[in-house]
Amino acid sequence: VHGLNLTIPEDAQAIIKPWDERNDTTASAESGVDDQVIIHVPFTHNVRVRSVLLKLGRGELTPRHLRIYANHSTIVDFAEAEDITPQLNISLLEGEVGVTEYPLRAAAFANIHSLTLFFRDSVGGESLRIYYIGFRGDNRSQRREGNQKLEIPAANAPDAKVLDRLSERAGAQQTTAR
Repeated sequence: VHGLNLTIPEDAQAIIKPWDERNDTTASAESGVDDQVIIHVPFTHNVRVRSVLLKLGRGELTPRHLRIYANHSTIVDFAEAEDITPQLNISLLEGEVGVTEYPLRAAAFANIHSLTLFFRDSVGGESLRIYYIGFRGDNRSQRREGNQKLEIPAANAPDAKVLDRLSERAGAQQTTAR
């Protein structure tokens, strides 16, 4: 995880926390020069992201807009982020105290290996602050372990119907008149 235009670039990693630490306001990320921040989040496996969870700064430090780019390895600068069409453009809620969940379109975020979040336009215009970023979704990797056993889809293996394709084929070729 890395961020652009943060006062401390390592803060981008500190705001992606476990769910039980979502209300902890000791760690935050604040914009450095102006009211725009880009946070790039790579995933170790392909994931399906159903929603983004955010806890943002209050008052003048609240960002108004979030643009989400899926599966871009990096967005180099802010001018390039403005030129690329995002997968989703969200107007963020102002004045929220707790964590807010923003649902995403399932089709657009079904096979994701990285997300880039572009926060912009704070209420005060000087800087913005983010306390928590979380994601709701599931892992998309379908790899099976080599030691997994074959599963038979019958309730009882002896109850499973055994098909003999060779005798079925031979029986189909015989005529009914003898």
